[in-house]
Formats: sequence, C-alpha cells, structure tokens
Amino acid sequence: MRRPTTEAAVLWLCLVALAHPASGQPPPASARMTFKEAVAQAIERNPSVQEASKGILRADALLHQATSSILPALNAGVLNTTVNSGRSFNGVTTLPQNQVTANLNLSALLFAPVQWAQRTQADDNRHVAEFGAADVRRQIAVATAQAYLAVIARRRVLDANVRARNVAQAHYELASQLRAAGAGSRLNELRAQQALSSDEALAEETALAVYNAQEALGVLVAADGPVDAADEPALEVPSTLESAEAAMPQTRTDLRLADARTQAAGRVLSDSWKEYLPSVGALVQPQYLQPETIFQPSLSWRAEVLVNMPIFDFGFRRATRAERQALFDESRLEQAALLRQARSDVRSAAEAIKSAERALASARAAADEARQVVDIVNISFRAGASTNIEVIDAQRASRDADFAAEVADDQFRQARLALLVALGQFPGQG
Repeated sequence: MRRPTTEAAVLWLCLVALAHPASGQPPPASARMTFKEAVAQAIERNPSVQEASKGILRADALLHQATSSILPALNAGVLNTTVNSGRSFNGVTTLPQNQVTANLNLSALLFAPVQWAQRTQADDNRHVAEFGAADVRRQIAVATAQAYLAVIARRRVLDANVRARNVAQAHYELASQLRAAGAGSRLNELRAQQALSSDEALAEETALAVYNAQEALGVLVAADGPVDAADEPALEVPSTLESAEAAMPQTRTDLRLADARTQAAGRVLSDSWKEYLPSVGALVQPQYLQPETIFQPSLSWRAEVLVNMPIFDFGFRRATRAERQALFDESRLEQAALLRQARSDVRSAAEAIKSAERALASARAAADEARQVVDIVNISFRAGASTNIEVIDAQRASRDADFAAEVADDQFRQARLALLVALGQFPGQG
C-alpha cells in the first residue's frame, strides 16, 4: 500500500479534527454579560445587597426615633364625665352632672444627657449600617468576579478537552482505516477508541462544569437563568503598592466598617458617665372646663418641672460600663487583626501574581511543546515509525498540558483580582 506524504498526513488529521463538532457543549446561556455589566447588576439586584440596604433604612428610622425623643411633645386630651346627679351649694354648682374637660400637654426635656447621648449613638449606628451595606456590596462584587472568572476558566478547559477529543477522533478514524486497509491491527484500533471514549467523557464532564459555573453567575447577578461571560476583564493592578497600601483604611470597606464599629463602641463607653447626671423635664398643661365649678374655673393652666437624679442602683451602671469597655476592647482588637490580615493579603497576592506569571509562562510553553509532540508522533505513526501507544500517550500529555496551562492562566487572573480586592480597589470605594 502506498503511504501518503507527511504533508498530506498532517492535512488529513487537521481536517478530521475540524470536521467533528464539539458534542460536549453546555446548553446555551440565557444571557451574556461583560465583566463590568455582571458586577454592576449583582451590586444592584442581588438580594443580599437589598437586605443590607434595608438595614440602613432601619438604622435611619431608629435615629429619627432617638431624635424625636429629645424634642418637645404636644398632646391633647378630652374627658367627658357623667355622674348620677349633680351637686350645688347656694345655687353654685360644685359638681355638675355632665362635665367636659379639654387639655393640652406640652412636655420638653430641658437637660437630658443620656437621651442626647443615645441620639448621637443612633447616628453612629446609622453610619455603621452604611459601611456594612458597602461591605456587602464589595463581597457580592468579589463573588461575582470570581464566578465570572470561573466561567472563563472552565470554558477554556472545555475547549482544550474538545480539541483533545477531536484529535483522538481523528486518530481513531486513521487507525480504523489502516486496519481496514490491512496496515493496522484491531488492538491499535481499540486503544484509539478507548482514548476517544475517555476524552468524550471528559469533554461532557467539563461541559457540565461550565454550565454549573454559568448558573452560579446567574444566581449572583439575580438573573432567571445561566449567564455566560462575554469578555475577559483586564484587571490592571497598580505598578507600585506603597501608596495603594497606605490608602487601604479608606478604600477597603471592611476596614472602614471595623473603624466605624470601634468608634461607635468607644462613644458608648465614653458616654457612660452621663448616666450619673440628673435629667430635667418640664410640663405645661393648659385646661378648659365646661361647665366650670366653684372650685375649678373654665380656663386654667399649670406648669411642672421634674428633676430626676439617680442615686443608687446596686452597681448596675458600673457593670454596664465594664461590659461596654469589654466590647470596645474587643472591637479594637478585631480592627487591628483585620488591618494586619489586610496587609498580609496584599503581600500574599503580590507574590502570587509573580509566581502565577512564571508558572503560566512555563505551562504555556509546555502545552505548545506537547502539541508539537502530538503532531510529530501522528506523522511518525502515519509513516509507520512510531506505535499506537506513543500516539495515545502524546495525546494525553498534550491534553494534560493544555489543562495545566488553563489552570495557570486562571490562577494568574485570580491573583490579580485578589490583589485588587486586598488593596480595596475592587470594585472601588464603597
């Protein structure tokens, strides 16, 4: 049998590989989004972000309640009294049978250090809620970005597995043709078919992994179905880290939240002494009475001033202050630990970028070299200079090298994202 030339063998293998469409493909996603669109929609529509926004509204309502409690209050009342019979003395009514009393009550706090402090503390809690909502938005944005990168990585792994499957398909068809022509064996055909079946199963598994990643992204962006990635984010990291690291207390929402909590706890602690001060309140009450009596005129008013001075409470205030001191110390330690961890995250991410970049270069070189080996071994097998086992081994090595290259590429993207998150530059200041 006349063997084709080397160029014809290469061309035939390429045509066979391209002629087989990728059967291991996930179902089409309901939507495709760019990286920025996915992050923006997740921040806007994710239920966790909406719940955090409701927390701000609740804190604002509590602030208004605390503010209202220290402002003057005006109340009105009407009382109708009916007895079985009236009373009079020398023609003057002393107790009418039916009497209507109307009054106004105007009350105000003249000196209320505890209530004033509670109003300021409620304002601090509102700021804490705002920073907490900003940190929730950051967490959702980071989770969305990671899910988006996972879709990209799994899609590329799928493409590599599909290419490996197509090459295995081409090799199997070649082995079948050689056996039919009397130049091959059933053993070589079965080995090629086994490699093809393994690659087909792997392609199907990877297709499902792509679909699951798309579903996870769809949940984060509050979509009604899986969402596919439409582009690859640039994720530009700063060239110098000193200034960016110095600005972390202002750019990282979790650090701002921790600082707000510490300040709020410190204010509650520092206001403890105000509970030993007296409070002074005033009440003005004009009254209208119909009919008037000998003892009560129809129009009257009275004013009251009430001074309340706490004297002894069996150590309740002292114990409360001790609790507040413990909470303040705890929040301050948590803030210091969080800042220390943030700086460690920056250093780790920076080193991870360097390591991932070197690993990616090596993995891409290995993948390219493995593909060249596959081409050479296929040509050699066609010419009868290599065995079927060598072809299968080369194909598996190329598939593994492509997978390692895609993993290294994903790790490089994830490391850049991690550095931006550690510096508080993704998705920006909250």
